Order: sequence, then C-alpha cells, then structure tokens
Amino acid sequence: MSTFVLLDQGEPHQIDVAEGEGGVSLASADVEAVLGWEIRPEGLCKDDICIPMVNRVDLIDGERINLGRLAELVARPLAISLEDRVAYLGPPFENYDLSVGLLDAPDFTLPDLDGRMHSLSAFRGSKVLLAAWASW
Repeated sequence: MSTFVLLDQGEPHQIDVAEGEGGVSLASADVEAVLGWEIRPEGLCKDDICIPMVNRVDLIDGERINLGRLAELVARPLAISLEDRVAYLGPPFENYDLSVGLLDAPDFTLPDLDGRMHSLSAFRGSKVLLAAWASW
C-alpha cells in the first residue's frame, strides 16, 4: 500500500491505495468518506442515487474498490499518475453537455503580431482557428 493524493474536482485528499494488475484500489471506507459512494445490496449508492453493479468482481475485491472501475461506473473522467502518486477524478460527464455541446469558447482578447488587439467575441458566427503553443 502507498499514499496517493486524490483530487476530487480539485479538492485534494490523502488516501492509502493498493496497486495491482487491475489498477489502483481504495478501501471502501475511504470511497465512502472521501467520495460519498457506498456499497449497498441495491448497488453503488450516494445519497438517494443507486447504480446497479452488473459485474461486482471488477469493482470490488474484498474491502477494496477499483478506482478506475468506480470512475467508469459513475461516469467521471479519471487520470492517474503512478509516478507522481496522484489521481484526478473530474466532474460527471453530464456536466460537459452544456459547455462542450455548445462548442462556445470563453471570450478573451489577445494582440496579434503587430500589437493590434483582437477579441474572440468579434468573430462569433465565423469559423476561427486558434493555434496555441507552450514551452513546457
């Protein structure tokens, strides 16, 4: 077992994890304390929402819950870095429908190569190609 930082929508939590062939797993008590999900006879539950578990073997191993399978079951994106000892559990996919579905980028203003300022909102209704670059 080792300690990980689990970022749940930006909130950091120190948790003990076990690593194995099936991925990273957490104690079921930590899943309940940190994420609010618990195993009940009717399924994986949080408050009054319960998700039936068709294949419990992939999700539960004794008193441990597979983090990747849990994220998949509750429809949340997961990124894990074993090297950095950190996992990020993003917001539910249902929240992406409004922002990604519309394909509206937030407005911003930047200078061009000649120093003239341009706002993205000035191009609404037109196709815009944005090229981004970073040095890292």
